[in-house]
Amino acid sequence: MSNDGVNATRRRFLTAATSVVGAAGAVGIAVPFVGSWNPSAKAKAAGAPVKFDFSKLEPGEMKVVEWRGKPVYVVRRTAEVLADLPTLDGSLKDPSSAAADQPDYIQGIERSINPEYMVLVGLCTHLGCAPMYRPEVDSVPTSDGSEWVGGFFCPCHGSMFDLSGRVYQGVPASANLIVPPYSFESDSVMVIGVDQETA
Repeated sequence: MSNDGVNATRRRFLTAATSVVGAAGAVGIAVPFVGSWNPSAKAKAAGAPVKFDFSKLEPGEMKVVEWRGKPVYVVRRTAEVLADLPTLDGSLKDPSSAAADQPDYIQGIERSINPEYMVLVGLCTHLGCAPMYRPEVDSVPTSDGSEWVGGFFCPCHGSMFDLSGRVYQGVPASANLIVPPYSFESDSVMVIGVDQETA
């Protein structure tokens, strides 16, 4: 009888120990498996979408977000900036963005879904330098002598873009800055890399 008691205790111990080891093994396998569902750094560099919370972006402020290994400029434009955009058409190479690299849903001189928020790939269309954000009036001498009302200036070769990313005449860059695919997930979050139509 005493052997049966020892055997029953031993069986319970072995059953419990096997269950614990089995559960630990299952967790050990599940964690890397579930982790593999997240995009790798390589996948992110290849084009995984990036979310950006723009709720704290002040009027006139710019933030840089990395997408596909490139800088993306997000600028919150003021009412004054938006009012100045139509006055620049005579100084620009492609004021209507007819030849611009941008999604089909980006229309008008604002080149954005919401006119207040501008989203551009921050690489000059001349040689790929990163233009500097220069929103201050007359902080850059323009090629045609007109008033600089703010925009982007590439110090490497002197290319200039307005606050819609449209290129000025008389500079080395031949095209407007690229508008990447993007969409608004909510009133405070945008997703760079996902088209508005599919969001």
